[in-house]
Amino acid sequence: MFNVQKFNEIKEMLEKHNKSGKIVAISKNHPLESVLEAIEQGVYIFGENRVQEAKNKFVKIKKDNPKIELHLTGPLQSNKVKDALLLFDVFHTINREKIAKEFSKHQHLLNDKKFFVQINTGREKSKSGIFPEDTKDFLFFLKNEINIHVQGLMCIPPITEDPKYHFNQLQNLAQENSISELSIGMSGDYKEALPFKPMYIRLGTILFGKRN
Repeated sequence: MFNVQKFNEIKEMLEKHNKSGKIVAISKNHPLESVLEAIEQGVYIFGENRVQEAKNKFVKIKKDNPKIELHLTGPLQSNKVKDALLLFDVFHTINREKIAKEFSKHQHLLNDKKFFVQINTGREKSKSGIFPEDTKDFLFFLKNEINIHVQGLMCIPPITEDPKYHFNQLQNLAQENSISELSIGMSGDYKEALPFKPMYIRLGTILFGKRN
């Protein structure tokens, strides 16, 4: 069951901090029925982590409803980049040179796409992403060497640490590099993210319930 009451409540909270802020409803591991139910309630931005699962659910939906916006919120394999570009509108996890170069091979498909660089603010071995001190060089490489324009930065704080510390670090990196948008905040820490005026918060469990 999609929790539309919770969606509207959080949407209102988000808009108080950033009028143009949006919720990405993370529908990964949830059935097509849940997605259709959310669409009926007026939701049009969804997040998926895997290309194949997203294809199975969203190819027809996007064909029938051009307003639907699909975000890739998980890591991507190089061999799936072209398929992903044909399906997704926003990419939250540009996290290494190899994947960026793969994107740059498809310049004709990059128009109208939005890209966020994933920063590993907690320097965790279990997470992908650019280390904070490499952000400037990586952004320079994307823009000047392979012609990928980045709109925002994204991070996932370590679960054992205060998320505000990591959101603050990300906000500072964005300001230093003239980046305007942040993708921060998930079901467990979206309240801490709100004061940092995120463009996107990524909510799954709190909207769709526990995953299958």
